[in-house]
Amino acid sequence: MLKRFFQAASISCILSLTVACATSPTGRSQFTLFNEQQLAQMGSTSFEQLKQEEKVLKHASTRNYVQCITNQLLRANNIQGSWEVEVFDSPTPNAFALPGGKIGVYKGMIDLAETPDQLAAVIGHEIAHVVAKHGNERVSADFATQMGVAVLSGILANRDKPNDQLLAALGIGTQVGILLPFSRQHETEADLIGLDLMARAGFDPRQSINLWQNMAAKASTAPIEFLSTHPGPNNRIRTLENAMPSAMQAYEQAIRSGQRPNCKKP
Repeated sequence: MLKRFFQAASISCILSLTVACATSPTGRSQFTLFNEQQLAQMGSTSFEQLKQEEKVLKHASTRNYVQCITNQLLRANNIQGSWEVEVFDSPTPNAFALPGGKIGVYKGMIDLAETPDQLAAVIGHEIAHVVAKHGNERVSADFATQMGVAVLSGILANRDKPNDQLLAALGIGTQVGILLPFSRQHETEADLIGLDLMARAGFDPRQSINLWQNMAAKASTAPIEFLSTHPGPNNRIRTLENAMPSAMQAYEQAIRSGQRPNCKKP
């Protein structure tokens, strides 16, 4: 679904290419090449196309429930900007985020998340992707990799006896060695940022672990993590458990300050 956006972004951003040294909310150095406003516009365009292609859920109570959680996360964490969350009528337990504050949540994920706190973990995770500018990093990494492969491929292809197997291995190597681990890093960072966002908004961060336990139980098969863009459920749970003490402090402080979400699951 998001592949189309990242391909379009890589092509249309070439003329506005600028290297930026940025830092993520967790203090990680970031490699970003593209203008955030332009990416936001493309994210908005892609989101509108998705709403035309995917079936949008019309159930008012469910939509209000998702919006209630989103509003609480944004308001409690003083996250500014124009945000839009859409609910898609699909049994797939999935959610996604696009630059420009666009978030999609599938009904299957709402069903899987047994409590508002668990759904807050999902939506907080997606907000984190946008806040941390992961879309820009992914487009930048993809663009830089494609340019490097194109240059090296041209050199190899001009030899008297080009090595087709080497060219094929070059594409596989960059995909597994650079792009997929990079995306797994984003997922882990979004888990940690999302955990903090939900805790500060008064959602119980311990429910994030229950969410991933539910996800692991539902998955009958799972890809090998080394070839996956997402960390395995067990690794995600360990990461969340390690960060739980500080999250609980933020949660308890939020409760004391009056952050008590009132979002009721239909």
